[in-house]
This record gives sequence, structure tokens and C-alpha cells, in this order.
Amino acid sequence: MNSTSTMFSDKDRLQDALASQKLITGNYNTFTNECVTPEVRGVFMSILKEEHDMQNEIFTEMQKRGWYQVTPAEPQKIQQTKTKFGVQ
Repeated sequence: MNSTSTMFSDKDRLQDALASQKLITGNYNTFTNECVTPEVRGVFMSILKEEHDMQNEIFTEMQKRGWYQVTPAEPQKIQQTKTKFGVQ
């Protein structure tokens, strides 16, 4: 195996970072939901927001580079979901 086959591309790094952030936010979400101490819960909420912000930065960068394609929701499906959950 040569050294070039073990190197990660920018896309690989961002994909790994995004996957890591998804795992981290999931864990902090669980910690926050299960926290009984208001002060500690507040700290977890702050950390959770920071982690979500980092995840969004990575996601946005990947979208700009064309590495994370998202299909926009159809207006009809958006309206059906709003109706289902009683959202105006």
C-alpha cells in the first residue's frame, strides 16, 4: 500500500466530521433530555447548540462544494405535514 492510498481527501474529512457531529449531537440530546438538574441541563443545552452550529457549518460547506445533495421537499408535502401537525 502506498502513502497516497491512505490519505484522506477534503471530502472524506468533511464526511467524517459530519458523521462525528451527528453522533455527538445525538448523545448530547440524550444527556439533555435525561438531566434532572436545571443548572446542568442548561449547560448541556448550551453545548448542544454549539454542536448543532458546528454540524450546520460542516453541512453547509459540503453543500457548497456539491458533496451533500438535498432534494427540496415538494410544497404539497410540506402543506400535508403542516396540516397533520396543526401548523399554520
